[in-house]
Amino acid sequence: MPRRAARVRITADASSLFEEAARQFVQAAREAVESKGRFDVVLSGGSTPKGLFALLTSDSALRNGVAWGKVRFFWGDERHVPPGDSESNYGMAREALLRHLPVDEQHIYRMHGENPDAAAAAAEYQETLSQAFDLKPGNIPRFDLILLGMGPDGHTASLFPGTKAVRERHRLVISNWVGKLFTDRITLTPPVLNAAERVIFLVQGADKAAALKAVIEGPREPMQLPAQLIRPRSGSLLWLADPTAASMLTATQRV
Repeated sequence: MPRRAARVRITADASSLFEEAARQFVQAAREAVESKGRFDVVLSGGSTPKGLFALLTSDSALRNGVAWGKVRFFWGDERHVPPGDSESNYGMAREALLRHLPVDEQHIYRMHGENPDAAAAAAEYQETLSQAFDLKPGNIPRFDLILLGMGPDGHTASLFPGTKAVRERHRLVISNWVGKLFTDRITLTPPVLNAAERVIFLVQGADKAAALKAVIEGPREPMQLPAQLIRPRSGSLLWLADPTAASMLTATQRV
């Protein structure tokens, strides 16, 4: 089956970015619950998703549009820190989203970034995915929605330029040494990200403009721009960007 073309939408402002992302989230959740009885979503870290999380918890129409007890939460990557650390992706989602919603605690599948051995934490999360999705050897989980961000260097999840995770084709989860940050990260791999039903990138800020143009309109150089690796095999790919992040793009759809 041929890959679907990516869609790029420029929102009117940052608020509109989060509103559109929230609408997409609720729609994906509703369709998944109607079709299979649950919604499997991968959350992203960093600061950008906080605006989306705030809307999902504070807007009653959005909040009531999701059957939260049927949502299973996973993460695209994690810093090599304890869950209470200010850098923890899980910790951010817990404070900004999860503790405000009637979620089932047994449906929260976090990466254990506090494990001193990042490779062991990655292997443990791979086993977590295998059990959660009842995977047979060699199979890949299919998430209903994966939320991703992108750094100014073109990285996404913890797939950083030139690192081993960019080349991973077999494992579901890997520990990835990021030299410029002098730390390990734990991340889902390209095969998992590309098996999703939907992938949505949220890109905000002028510091992302050059990378976004390079990823969307430049030559294919995934080792330099790992976000280019994300091309779902049989799912949809949507880039949502605010005007500052999209300032260097040419033909796009505005919402």
